[in-house]
Amino acid sequence: MSTEASFEIVPVWKKVSAKLSAELVDLWQRTQALADREQAIRRSREAVCIARDRSGAVCGVGTAVVRVLPRLRQPLYYYRQFFAPEFRGHKRALPFFNEARRVLEGYNESLAAPESIGMLLELENQQLVARYERAYEPAADSTFIGYSPAGLQLRVSYFKNACLLQPLGRDAGAAAKCA
Repeated sequence: MSTEASFEIVPVWKKVSAKLSAELVDLWQRTQALADREQAIRRSREAVCIARDRSGAVCGVGTAVVRVLPRLRQPLYYYRQFFAPEFRGHKRALPFFNEARRVLEGYNESLAAPESIGMLLELENQQLVARYERAYEPAADSTFIGYSPAGLQLRVSYFKNACLLQPLGRDAGAAAKCA
């Protein structure tokens, strides 16, 4: 493979086959990202997009699961992104994230009532933390909202035209009406 680690981004949200699940589990176990096989199998079902290298092998994945932060009381996709070590540092993380956001936003637009108003990011990568110093980062369309209990930077990327839902934790309900 050349020094440029290129890959194809493939949307897979809600379409994870047993074969793809096995490929993702293999990626995580081979790279020691997720040692627990059962956890890896569960996580594979949350895949939004995958990256395939020139040979067709899975070399990256973005996963999402709906979570509600107690302070926000709104459903957000808790988003994780992982690339095999040889595919890191090639400035492909942002385009991959933006494609995953497009997929999740489109999915929510197709629902009668959205299950999420955006994506929650917990930045573990110190290179990203150093790059994202502004409260709002236009390239990732993300807003700083504080720090996680682990001390990691939290950001939210709200979906275009997302309306706040009834606060969860009290009266869960339908989407609020917005103009």
